[in-house]
Amino acid sequence: MTTPPKQVAKSGFWGRWAATPLYWRILLGMFIGIATGLLLGDRAGWLRIPSEIILQLLSALAPPLILIAVVHVLMTSDIPRSSVARLAGLLLLNTTVAIFIGLTVANVMQPGKRSPAAPVPAATEASAEQTAGQDVVDEPAANPFDQLLGSLPRSLLGPLGDRQNVIGVIIIAIAFGVALRDAKAAPITNITDLVEVAYRTLIVVLHWIIELVPIGVACIVAAVIGTEGFGAFVNLGAFVVAVLIALGLQAAWYLVRIHYFSWASPVQVLRGMRDALLMAFSTDSSTATMPVTYACLKEKVGVREKSASLGALVGANFNNDGTALYEAMAALFVAQMIGMDLTMVQQLTVVFTSILASVGAAGIPEAGIVTMTLVFTAVGLDVTKIPILLTVDWFLDRCRTTINVLGDVNVACLLDGKTKQSSEE
Repeated sequence: MTTPPKQVAKSGFWGRWAATPLYWRILLGMFIGIATGLLLGDRAGWLRIPSEIILQLLSALAPPLILIAVVHVLMTSDIPRSSVARLAGLLLLNTTVAIFIGLTVANVMQPGKRSPAAPVPAATEASAEQTAGQDVVDEPAANPFDQLLGSLPRSLLGPLGDRQNVIGVIIIAIAFGVALRDAKAAPITNITDLVEVAYRTLIVVLHWIIELVPIGVACIVAAVIGTEGFGAFVNLGAFVVAVLIALGLQAAWYLVRIHYFSWASPVQVLRGMRDALLMAFSTDSSTATMPVTYACLKEKVGVREKSASLGALVGANFNNDGTALYEAMAALFVAQMIGMDLTMVQQLTVVFTSILASVGAAGIPEAGIVTMTLVFTAVGLDVTKIPILLTVDWFLDRCRTTINVLGDVNVACLLDGKTKQSSEE
């Protein structure tokens, strides 16, 4: 699901810090946040501000990044025209089923209501409203922090249309000016090259923001514990269980489909794909697992080369069922936690947004964090609750990445049909 960030030289403290896996840094940030919240108490409330800044930057980058990622995948994926309709149908069906499984489990178990609902602080309500597209500040900022938050880009092109937000324009100019330094000599001879440069530049900027995520986690955990106590975190255990149940049901859906619509047996498929599934869980990356998935499908399961290519290589870019399932459940979980009832129309909006956001997300580092901001914003949820989810996301991300890979396997087996490859083939 995720692409490992670029390796940096391991020299000095910052080199070792950057070389440490992100989930370890997030866990460290969580423990620092717990200690800080207990120490500062109500005075930790101001620590919401760094977290809001990080999430506002992430929300601004998410829409153009998803746009370029989808365009990039559609332009560069080698999909035979004869297979387009069937492949698209399988991917859409699997993703839709995954999201409905997630919403059903979340509605039945209601993990967000395991403790008293935490009221949404006024500051975070304002932040959510800003993220939804309020690009003009109607009243003067009450303090320098609010002024800084109001100057940060809420969308990539928003500051360009606001003559008063010079700071936002400067921030965008500096970020992309520095990010493009490594690409300034890149030859652009066609549209594909242009999209490739845009995609890589956005990924570089995204890496910078993701490096700040552990700081955001530490700050929001400290603020929540200092002002609200541990109530917001009590629900997370129930949420983890609910997500694991939903992912298990999605895996069962894949295996039942393989049993009835493919020549391969589910037991044979699981035995042959053990290496790929274990690698997906351990590396937390379906992109890194892609060659192993392809090799296992072709050599250990025995599907045809064309089916293995479409399932493992093309499907990995589009078939992110575990990610879509998780984001739908996360939206419902946060809504339950803050006492907000999502209507059926809003839940269908979550379904639609999750499907669109999951397309092409496999090539984006920490894809779940990026696309989740779009899903939350679509139904008016408070995006500043996302760092709370990140305290358990490092584990759930590995689980849903494994399901993403199993979804690729499912697609390959179904495309291979009910007749096994003959010796002549």
